[in-house]
Amino acid sequence: MKKYLELVKFSHTIFSLPFILIAMIVGANGWFGWKLFILALLAAISARNFAMAFNRLVDRDIDAKNPRTKDRISVRGDISVDEIKLFIVANALIFIGTAYMINDLAFKLSFLILIILAGYSYFKRFSAFAHLVLGVSLGLAPIAGAIAVTGSIPCWSVFLAFGTMFWVAGFDILYSLQDIEFDKKEGLFSIPAIVGEKGALFMAKMFHVFAVIFWALFVAYANLGFFAWIGVLISGAILYYEHLLISKSFDNIPKAFFDLNGFLGIIFLVFIILDKL
Repeated sequence: MKKYLELVKFSHTIFSLPFILIAMIVGANGWFGWKLFILALLAAISARNFAMAFNRLVDRDIDAKNPRTKDRISVRGDISVDEIKLFIVANALIFIGTAYMINDLAFKLSFLILIILAGYSYFKRFSAFAHLVLGVSLGLAPIAGAIAVTGSIPCWSVFLAFGTMFWVAGFDILYSLQDIEFDKKEGLFSIPAIVGEKGALFMAKMFHVFAVIFWALFVAYANLGFFAWIGVLISGAILYYEHLLISKSFDNIPKAFFDLNGFLGIIFLVFIILDKL
């Protein structure tokens, strides 16, 4: 169990889960019941396990060359290729089965979602859009949450999804600043490797501005109140502080990436709950 948790960095599930719950709370106009909560949790975990394990499998050759990633469990061989493949298939089946138990639309879209999640792993080999594809992968979370509760894709969930997409793409650009020289050497298409440090910092800022704008549109179109607007403002302040930390030193990237972005989703969720209460 420990090696599988290390393989998929299970603690990072915190990035997408709050936005699934935000969409479910708004879609249900309050609490949506324990059954849907458990199914949503199972779907979120299995989807992310699938995506991370698939990425680790596909990227083993790249990770082995990168000094930052050469000690990952998938590279060290503590977990075999066959074990990773079995883990990928098991989580895909769990995700599809869970989607089937949620509703018909969730089941039909589950196959497309898995294709998108798997597709991200190949994009950085030929396109700088990899950051946005990762954003789309996590941006699907709030749409999935809305589908689980309403059986449809309401307009406000699309705005929430776009906000999440730009948020994730922005902090992924910042995170990839750590590998700028390696990406150039290996011919990988990360934005920092293509436009340089200053260009990457600017694009990340713009993506995060777009994120806050789309989150504001989400609050407006969902007819949410005072506390939801406070949640948007605090989220914007957290992103501003993230950029401030990284502009001072790239040594702050891990702290900004894991701590601040983890707290952002939780804080946003708390304020949506307060708004509905």
